[in-house]
Amino acid sequence: MLKIMLAAVLPVSLAANAAVAQENYPSQPITIMVPAAAGGPSDTVARLVAQSMGKTLGQQVLVENMGGAGGSLGAATVAQAEPDGYKLLLYHIGVATFAALYPNLSYRPIDDFSSVGLITEVPMTIVGRKDLGPKTFTELVEYIKNNGQGVTFGTAGTGAVSDLCGRLLQDGLQTKFILVPYKGMGPAMTDLIGGRIDLACDQTTNTTTQIKSGEVHSYAVTTSARIGVLPDLPTVAESGVQGFELSAWHALWAPKDTPDAVRNKLAEALQVALKDPTVVERFASLGTAPVSPEQATPAALDEKFKSEVDRLSTLIGSSK
Repeated sequence: MLKIMLAAVLPVSLAANAAVAQENYPSQPITIMVPAAAGGPSDTVARLVAQSMGKTLGQQVLVENMGGAGGSLGAATVAQAEPDGYKLLLYHIGVATFAALYPNLSYRPIDDFSSVGLITEVPMTIVGRKDLGPKTFTELVEYIKNNGQGVTFGTAGTGAVSDLCGRLLQDGLQTKFILVPYKGMGPAMTDLIGGRIDLACDQTTNTTTQIKSGEVHSYAVTTSARIGVLPDLPTVAESGVQGFELSAWHALWAPKDTPDAVRNKLAEALQVALKDPTVVERFASLGTAPVSPEQATPAALDEKFKSEVDRLSTLIGSSK
């Protein structure tokens, strides 16, 4: 009889303890995993957001970096973490490519992460070496179609946002050129400035300075509208290639089965961070802006993530 009574009481006790833990969340420091090297765009976004979220949550929010396998290794540590809200993932659109690029993953991104919210959508720019013949994007399209396999396009490696941009461009133009993978966009930009490759596509955070200084020639921005930091740069769609849109959106996730109460607290703290004047000002200097409060929610990220997984899986599959 005692065993039966204990068996009945135990689930109630565990549920009560879980409810108390959620109510008191967070009661210890939180770690945000950035599955890339320190100093890159995702790391910059994470550290800005972490500092502000920590003030709202009343706990320190730490940033941990772990690169490797296009970000999939660091993301795995979050997918396998306890769903208690103390280990989170902050990364960009690359998360939506993991399943297509790494079929032997030990986790499924669409199933094993719980959305917290979008953070920012960083525009991309298509740029070329300054002495490349074409001066407009329309002229560049003709140049690529005429030269095809003689055109070199630098990327930060398979699955990187810069690589996705190259694949989308090939798809939009129905023309192949040479995608040249580097160990990051730093060395790719060095070679572009040095005239050793023809083209590249990278976030405004990494190209605006070189464009304004004349070290590279700019052709188009990949978003649906022009951007304030480069107002004279036309969109790809304006230049005649329809259906081309790409931004290096960043987002925050928790492990699968993280309680809604915890996710909601995190989403509320994220929304406060995205209104923080320091965050807004720093984002602006990087050529981007925080998303709206309506986008910094679990539901909005769920919708965005599923849509991007479908779109990019199809793109990667067709370009292999």
